Amino acid sequence: MAQLPAGTRRLIERKLARLARAPREAANVKRLKGHPHGYRVRIGVWRVVYTLDEKRLVVAIIRIATRGGVYK
Repeated sequence: MAQLPAGTRRLIERKLARLARAPREAANVKRLKGHPHGYRVRIGVWRVVYTLDEKRLVVAIIRIATRGGVYK
């Protein structure tokens, strides 16, 4: 995340804080097809792909990228 512009980084940090509190209830969250524990959240042109381990209550960030690069 250090490479992101400061404003974008702040937006993503705020969204990640909301995800930590409610990983499936934050706005713009969708389940990933073909990944039983995978989700993505949209933040403008950026996407954060993460997994959710409900047993251990862990949200693991897999990738942060623009829409064109996140799913590759």
